[in-house]
Amino acid sequence: MESAEIRRRWLSFFEERGHTVVPSASLIADDPTLLLVPAGMVPFKPYFLGEVKAPHARATSVQKCVRTPDIEEVGKTTRHGTFFQMCGNFSFGDYFKEGAITYAWELLTSPQDKGGYGLDPERLWITVYLEDDEAERIWRDVVGVPAERIQRLGKKDNYWSMGVPGPCGPCSEINYDRGPEFGAEGGPAVNDERYVEIWNLVFMQYERGEGTSKEDFEILGELPSKNIDTGLGLERLAMILQGVQNMYEIDTSMAVIEKATELTGVAYGAAHDSDVSLRVVTDHMRTSVMLIGDGVTPGNEGRGYVLRRIMRRAIRNMRLLGATGPVVKDLIDTVIAMMGQQYPELVTDRERIEKVAVAEENAFLKTLKAGTNILDSAVTETKSAGGTVLAGDKAFLLHDTWGFPIDLTLEMAAEQGLAVDEDGFRRLMKEQRERAKADARAKKTGHADLGAYREIADAAGATEFIGYTDTTGESTVVGILVDGVSSPAATEGDEVEIVLDRTPFYAEGGGQIGDTGRIRVDTGAVVEIRDCQKPVPGVYVHKGVVQVGEVTVGARAEAVIDVRRRTAIARAHSATHLTHQALRDALGPTAAQAGSENQPGRFRFDFGSPAAVPTAVMTDVEQKINEVLSRDLDVHAEVMGIEEAKKQGAIAEFGEKYGDRVRVVTIGDFSKELCGGTHVHNTAQLGLVKLLGESSIGSGVRRIEALVGVDAYHFLAREHTVVNQLTELLKGRPEELPEKVSGMLGRLKDAEKEIEKFRAEKVLQAAAGLAGSARDVHGVAVVTGQVPDGTGADDLRKLVLDVRGRIQGGRPVVVALFTTANGRPLTVIATNEAARERGLKAGDLVRTAAKTLGGGGGGKPDVAQGGGQDPAAIGEAADAVERLIAETAK
Repeated sequence: MESAEIRRRWLSFFEERGHTVVPSASLIADDPTLLLVPAGMVPFKPYFLGEVKAPHARATSVQKCVRTPDIEEVGKTTRHGTFFQMCGNFSFGDYFKEGAITYAWELLTSPQDKGGYGLDPERLWITVYLEDDEAERIWRDVVGVPAERIQRLGKKDNYWSMGVPGPCGPCSEINYDRGPEFGAEGGPAVNDERYVEIWNLVFMQYERGEGTSKEDFEILGELPSKNIDTGLGLERLAMILQGVQNMYEIDTSMAVIEKATELTGVAYGAAHDSDVSLRVVTDHMRTSVMLIGDGVTPGNEGRGYVLRRIMRRAIRNMRLLGATGPVVKDLIDTVIAMMGQQYPELVTDRERIEKVAVAEENAFLKTLKAGTNILDSAVTETKSAGGTVLAGDKAFLLHDTWGFPIDLTLEMAAEQGLAVDEDGFRRLMKEQRERAKADARAKKTGHADLGAYREIADAAGATEFIGYTDTTGESTVVGILVDGVSSPAATEGDEVEIVLDRTPFYAEGGGQIGDTGRIRVDTGAVVEIRDCQKPVPGVYVHKGVVQVGEVTVGARAEAVIDVRRRTAIARAHSATHLTHQALRDALGPTAAQAGSENQPGRFRFDFGSPAAVPTAVMTDVEQKINEVLSRDLDVHAEVMGIEEAKKQGAIAEFGEKYGDRVRVVTIGDFSKELCGGTHVHNTAQLGLVKLLGESSIGSGVRRIEALVGVDAYHFLAREHTVVNQLTELLKGRPEELPEKVSGMLGRLKDAEKEIEKFRAEKVLQAAAGLAGSARDVHGVAVVTGQVPDGTGADDLRKLVLDVRGRIQGGRPVVVALFTTANGRPLTVIATNEAARERGLKAGDLVRTAAKTLGGGGGGKPDVAQGGGQDPAAIGEAADAVERLIAETAK
């Protein structure tokens, strides 16, 4: 049975039993505590936490998931993979244990010609929580599973919670016996390679308190409404139904292995190590495609770093398998061909996905070269010092800065006869992970502070937003928070957060900043509103200061926004839509929105692009935007179903979460986007749009900054003034300015070269005198001295080497010269071969000098460079070098 059919049967089975089919959410988690969606229940988390009332009593989904904690195990086991699809069925206060258990058994064991998966009931083993008598009874007495195939396990294996206070409960796992060829019998409690978990049923029936670990926490009591959260791993079930050894060999993965084999010439099954590499490539390329498809771009932080690490591991493994040229495009195309049936958006977005992935491959291949040079230097330094082990901090630097996996460092160091301090490397990695875990634990409590807002929402309901049509509105104060705590009143001078039953204030979202204005209470109190936010769905929080009087809960009030500011923001937001469409027209659909910010009179727009946008293209985009303004196109918004919006070609932003009903903003026949922001009524209201330029903000992501309306006019007026001033100074017409400035810069550059040449010659003229000043220190010819301030590092290095070369006779020679450049001391030290045979190494001497100067330095045994902070210590540093020479040369 193909993976696509497994997915279809799952959704069909539960839809026929009253479940609402919920499409997979984006992998970009709509949760501040998560980078990526790691489990099928994440999109339903607000319902389980009670933050939002579930819109349906039963739901089912096949959710895209990414997990990376066990990334080093990928390819080595049958269970570990970074991308997987979690089939889930959920009940929000509807059916409970018996319903979940019987549904699971029916779907798994029903014959395939009856819509089931057709698994042999005799090969299914069940685990339940140690104290869950009810679940065991249902499995044994209702379903009919023999008692000997039901095993009880403790909290570590069969109890679920989010790791923080909140819902929790026992779980029951369904495991499939793959047969004696996979290990000893005895059930999942004994062998999880043979008895593979395929479905986990979580029974959310309790509330947990604080705790110190996954197993150590207090149970506070039963939940008022019991919920069901289950998850079946689609890839694991496919492995069983397709009769393959591991999940890398299922239909959607095996094609990628075959493509990697074709590109490298290494057959799958030929050797253990190459098989692991092929499986890593397969898993990681699938994950990369899904992440890029959902709008993630490679970077050095957050989810961008996750993608970068995964892609680079895949590319590196292809290199280990023998690939020499680019491989990513072929692998990407194969993944899309296999996953496109389940996720059609991958096919339509192929071009953008390819561009992002290929750009990252090109960048890594350059990094690989640079990292190799760094490793070579570290190896040389280690060998020169007589060492046989590359330091752990060097390996960590290569991993953390240059993206070198430790196994690549191990292999390359071994080729040059060195071991690697793996313990030191692992220690540094552990410290880094512990810092990351500490940050994650801190973030997990993020939803705890939202309780006050949820209490207001529960009592007063959602805020009615009237700001699309009104700039003022009569309202009632339904909640007040002072210093984050609910309060019945607030008085003059208090920093407050006010919740109204209805408001014209736009709450920050979708790239548009929140409104400002005033709330006038019928008692005469006035609150100046400086921002509006939506901390929990449906609750608009007005943040400001009580200027006059006292505000109380229940008071009638008039909410008034700053209309001039709102209008300027609306102009910027509409201009953002026009810019987005003009960019897509110029660059294609790969120029997808990756973020924006709309402020009064200006905006910034982030979009996907593997390279800088040419100036000519930016000029064309700007011209097209302003031509649209002159067409007086009407702007209107309409609420419709998400599927209808897609049919009409409305553009959706990557990573945004949309409901079943969406708001579509249309600008004439030019632009159509899903958007909840405020806009102008006609493009003529924008006046003028000026793009200030574009720049990189990360790998594959560019940013445009622009001005709108009067702000754009003021900018152009200032530019015009500057041009007039330049025409006066350079005595030429405006169109002649580039040529005149270029000529001046060329002449200036030539003059600088002449000055540099003269200065270098002057410095080198001192070489003969310095060589003649050499003193004998225990048979070593030593030259120390200070050259004129301002001498650059390159000139100082040339002088030192020249002086060293002038001292003949086969004697050991050490030359140590100092200068001050830009207010800081600088030194270069060189030794000849005879001196090095006496144990005098430039690197050791430079470190001694630099330490005295209050800085650091290093280099090779024959020549090294250092610097510091204290120019007054140059004489002392020279003395320190001479003392070390004397001690070493005795």
